[in-house]
Amino acid sequence: MAAVDPLGGRGVADLRDIIQLVEEDLARVEEIFEAQFRSDVGLVGEIGRYIREGGGKRIRPALLLLACRLCGYRGDRAITLASVVEFIHTATLLHDDIIDEATVRRGKRSVNSRWGNDITVLLGDFLYTKSMSMALSQDNLPILRLLSDVTLRMIEGELLEIERNGDLRMSEAQHLDIIRRKTADLFAACMSIGAILGDVSEEKRRALTSYGLNLGICFQMVDDLLDFTADEKVLGKPVNNDLREGKLTLPVIFLLRKAGTAGERTVSHVLADRGFERVTREELLRLAREHGALEEARALASRYAEAARKDLAVFDRSPFREALAVLPDFILSRDH
Repeated sequence: MAAVDPLGGRGVADLRDIIQLVEEDLARVEEIFEAQFRSDVGLVGEIGRYIREGGGKRIRPALLLLACRLCGYRGDRAITLASVVEFIHTATLLHDDIIDEATVRRGKRSVNSRWGNDITVLLGDFLYTKSMSMALSQDNLPILRLLSDVTLRMIEGELLEIERNGDLRMSEAQHLDIIRRKTADLFAACMSIGAILGDVSEEKRRALTSYGLNLGICFQMVDDLLDFTADEKVLGKPVNNDLREGKLTLPVIFLLRKAGTAGERTVSHVLADRGFERVTREELLRLAREHGALEEARALASRYAEAARKDLAVFDRSPFREALAVLPDFILSRDH
């Protein structure tokens, strides 16, 4: 198969250009997503419609589908399992919004804000259980074990984040452990499932798993940066929210390391006030820029993006490898 440039020579990747290779399959994923939200309990379907109308990048299902195509698999199992990973991701978002007391998700009221925490917890439980039931229907024990393990690690990551909430001694390594569990492991699982379904060599499976891990870490690092720098209307949720909630992300960790007493005092004020009463957002951003904290965080994200691209070297050139190769550029350049 001749290599195709998904960007058509236009430069920075647009997600639509990347996923066009699997857009028909993604449409089928949406159909399954809708069908699996059907229930005798009307509220489940109502909230399901509300979640779907909120959109989303569907980057995890797209990754799984691209990995399958790269590995030569084109069967229906890919569609079902792509739906499974989106159900797991959605369940995680619902529970995260409760923990964070979030009121906005993707530019509209969060589910917990509209329906309350009790219902949102139960809906998240519904989605986790539904995802495992769908995975079980595929009769593939390695994939079921993989999805079960990654779901447990995501929950562990949330617990670790809560445990370290507001801890000024949080290290870069500790934060990387959290984002690996909460975000990157699911990216890695998506790629690994493609390798399992495609029955490729162990070398290629390891390479794809590593790609997903590096891409997922890069994705979360950029997300942390956007919390500092993005436009709130574009981002679709409040900015500077992580620190206000007590979460010390990489930009803050680097700021504390570089700015000394001034950085510690600024961060401590925001944590204590759970907001920007004694310190403005602009002052925090200025301090982070002056001491190179944002630049250092972006440089680290770029290194993970480059590592992801290198992971693909074991595969022959194809439209699917090229799409995966430019995906890190999309992640680095995104504004929401």
